[in-house]
Amino acid sequence: MTVFCCVGTATWVGGGYINGTAEVVFRGGKGNGLVWCQGPFGYAVSLLIAGFFFAEKMRSEGYVTMLDPFQQKFGHRMGALLFIPALLGELFWSAAILSALGATITVIVGLSDTLSVIVSAIIAVAYTMFGGLYAVAYTDVVQLFCIFIGLWICVPFALTDARVAPISSTKSHWLGELEVNSIGSYIDSYMVLLFGGIPWQAYFQRVLSARTSHGAKVLSYVAAFGCALMCIPSILIGAVAYSADWTNTTFGRMPGENGKASEATLVLPLVLQNFTPAFVSFVGLGAVSAAVMSSADSSILSASSMFAWNIYRPLVRPKASDREILWVMKFAVFAMGAVATVLAIFIPSVYGLWFLCSDLVYCVLFPQLVLVLYYSSVNTYGSLAGYLVGMVLRLLGGEVILGLPAAVRYFYYAEHDTTGDGNLDTVVQLFPFRTFAMLISLLTIVGVSALTKFLFVRKRIISKRWDFFRCFEELDITRLSYPSEPPISSAPMTAEWSGGSPMTERNCWELAETKPEPPVPYQRRGLRPVSVIHFATEGEDNLGYVSTAL
Repeated sequence: MTVFCCVGTATWVGGGYINGTAEVVFRGGKGNGLVWCQGPFGYAVSLLIAGFFFAEKMRSEGYVTMLDPFQQKFGHRMGALLFIPALLGELFWSAAILSALGATITVIVGLSDTLSVIVSAIIAVAYTMFGGLYAVAYTDVVQLFCIFIGLWICVPFALTDARVAPISSTKSHWLGELEVNSIGSYIDSYMVLLFGGIPWQAYFQRVLSARTSHGAKVLSYVAAFGCALMCIPSILIGAVAYSADWTNTTFGRMPGENGKASEATLVLPLVLQNFTPAFVSFVGLGAVSAAVMSSADSSILSASSMFAWNIYRPLVRPKASDREILWVMKFAVFAMGAVATVLAIFIPSVYGLWFLCSDLVYCVLFPQLVLVLYYSSVNTYGSLAGYLVGMVLRLLGGEVILGLPAAVRYFYYAEHDTTGDGNLDTVVQLFPFRTFAMLISLLTIVGVSALTKFLFVRKRIISKRWDFFRCFEELDITRLSYPSEPPISSAPMTAEWSGGSPMTERNCWELAETKPEPPVPYQRRGLRPVSVIHFATEGEDNLGYVSTAL
């Protein structure tokens, strides 16, 4: 159980977690600082929510991956579409991890940022490809202890260094500032983390491997506590980074000065290198590297396993052997690592990548997961409509981190000059448009599912021939006839029972007023009228047979 809980905590506590937390606290001011450090606390609460509402339900159903309920309910093709936001989330998460590991290697070895990210990717991909799930689990335990011990050892030395002012004297900066006009986007960001942190294969990979449903819930609760605890050293180190006198260090200046804003991603390893003794710095930087590896392997492995199990096997090679699936997973690991490397090189902010990974997952995947588990009437038509609506609304809002301009300016926005040329060239949405996109997607799924059911079944306005997704197929039992007395023989039942006369009156177990006991295997303990069958039609042919179609 100890190993299991440590693995759950290590799922979130990685390089993006500790480096990104220190980065946003160090940046401080408007839109940054501790008040905007939403990631650690948001993800911790999301684990509590996931444990209470989702972990036990998913585990008790015996699913293998997070996409299984979607494919069972909506079909393999719709499951493949839902794989896209899940894949993008894992890609951004992996990119944040590689960027953090690259920053650490840059400080330790002195390589360039790009080369450091490439080296990090090679290490992470090789580690994942040849390790597998057991290697991931047991190394996560070791790495988590390294992070906890290593960073907490470094914090007292950094706080008491002679070149570091008391962090209380600079708290007006590193605490950050929340402006009134930013409250909408602030709430929106928290909602993304609270609910966008749930539909993750990296999380459900742990939950679904639990021996019991109760164990899956315990994993989530312990992991939530661990996440909240593990962010404290990073917060303190971010405050130290702003309070320190960098001119008396080998680095020579405050990170981010001289127009190099991307250096803010390096603050945690730089503080450990410059404001702690050499032996402590060695332990701390090793802890950072361990933190990165603890989530790099799980993120890449979870995406590759979803691709092999939910995309390749059902859609490409249904009869693929286990050995073939294994090789497909290894190829997917390599491809995931390559794409994540490109993202890590071209997106400079570790915290930005870390936050962005939950964005599409929240807008598109979260409402789908809620409804597929808790709304039995949802169907493929509703799922597809909600998917398209959520995706379009989110993309129209733009994304500053990716340089994607806003095509639609929602009800409340601000314009900023990001290039310094005096032109307001960037639109920042202050309206909670992500939550808006998620809610509209959820309502669309419910509405379209109800509408198609009404049109195809309730009123039969549209012929079943046009049911392209085959959501309303009828179970035809026209050829079954029911004698008034069940047969005594224990022989297996056939489509038409021998020895029984054709039924000339409506005296079958579903339709008769007296409702005689039905024969096996149609035995019911209680009377059950036709109205409770989901879709039932009845008719009488020329010979007097009564047919019921479900």
